Amino acid sequence: MGAASDDRSEASNAKSRNPLPIDLALQGGGAHGAFTWGVIERLLDEPWLTIESVTGTSAGAMNAAALVSGYALNGAEGAKTALEVFWRRVSDAAKYSPIQRTPLDKMVGNWSLDNSPGYLFYDIFSRLFSPYQTNPANLNPLRDVLEECIDFDRLKQSEIKIFVNATNVRTGLPRVFRNAEMHVDVLLASACLPLIHQAVEIDGDPYWDGGFSGNPLLTPIIRESKARDTVLIQINPIERPGVPKTAPDILNRLNEISFNSSLKKELRGLAMFQRLIAEEGGLEHAEWVEQWADMRIHRITSPKMVELGVSSKLNAEWEFLTMLRLEGHACAEAFLKDHGTDLGVRSSFDIDSLLDTILEQV
Repeated sequence: MGAASDDRSEASNAKSRNPLPIDLALQGGGAHGAFTWGVIERLLDEPWLTIESVTGTSAGAMNAAALVSGYALNGAEGAKTALEVFWRRVSDAAKYSPIQRTPLDKMVGNWSLDNSPGYLFYDIFSRLFSPYQTNPANLNPLRDVLEECIDFDRLKQSEIKIFVNATNVRTGLPRVFRNAEMHVDVLLASACLPLIHQAVEIDGDPYWDGGFSGNPLLTPIIRESKARDTVLIQINPIERPGVPKTAPDILNRLNEISFNSSLKKELRGLAMFQRLIAEEGGLEHAEWVEQWADMRIHRITSPKMVELGVSSKLNAEWEFLTMLRLEGHACAEAFLKDHGTDLGVRSSFDIDSLLDTILEQV
C-alpha cells in the first residue's frame, strides 16, 4: 500500500510542476512510427510539458511535421488531430496495395508480411531492378498524403522548432532542414529508401533517407534549443538476442544496426564530453560547452519492437497502427510514472553505459 501511495504522490507532484520545456527526438521506421504517434499523444496530455523543438528522420520527420503543424493551429488538441489524420490517411492509401498480410497471418495475429506473396515479389524485384527502371515517372503516393495532411505554411511560422534530416547522396553527409525550409520534398527525402524510391533532388543535390546519417540527429537541438531535456522515442532496437540465420532476419538486423549507428555515436560523444567536463572542468564559461554539458537524455521505447520484423514496417493496416499507438500510450505512461520527476533534474537514460561498453572493447 505504501509503494502504491508513493507512486501516486510522485505522479501528482510531476503533473503539478511548473511548465518544463522539452525536445523530442523521433526515430524513423516506417509503419512502426505509429508507436511514436501514441507516445506523443500521451506526452501532450501533460500540461506541464511544453515542446520546444522536434528533430526527426523518415517516419519521425512526418510525425514531427504533423505535430508542429497541428500545434500551430490549435495547441495540443490540434497536434493530436493532425497526427491521427496523417496516420489514418496513410492507412487508407495502403488499403489497395498488393502487399498485405495473408489470411492465416491475420488469423494467428502475426503482423509480419514475410508470407505475403506481394511482399516476397516486391522484395526480390527491388533487388534486381532500380526504382529508375520500375518507376520512371517517380510516382509516390506518400506525396499526396503529406500535401493533404501537413500545412507547410503554418509549420514554417510555428514557434516549435523542427529539424528534419536527410542524407546527401553525393557527399554521404547529413543535411538538416529547419522550419523556413520545410516543404513536401524535404519529408520525402528524409524517408527516401534508395531501393524503393528515386533520390529526391533539393537545391540541385540528391537525397536519400536521413536514417543513414542520423536517426534522428541530436546535434541541432543541443545547439539551437533552450530546453535541456531531450526525450528520445526509439523504435529501432539497439540490442536483439540470438544470431539471425534466415535471410530476412539477417537483413532486418543489418537495417537496425545501420539505422542506429549514427545515434549511438552521438550519444557516446555526448557521454564522453559530459564525463570530460565533470572530471576536468575549466571550460564552464563557454556557451557551447554549457549546451552540451547540461543536456539531460530520456528514452521511451518498447520491448514489443524486438518482436516485429523489418517487413512489418510496410504494414499500414489500421489495426496494426492502432496497436502500436496504444503501445506508445502505455510506454509513455510507464515512463512518466517511473521518470516524470527526473525531467528537469537528471538524465533517466544511462548514456554512460554506451560509452563504457565501447571503451571496454578497445
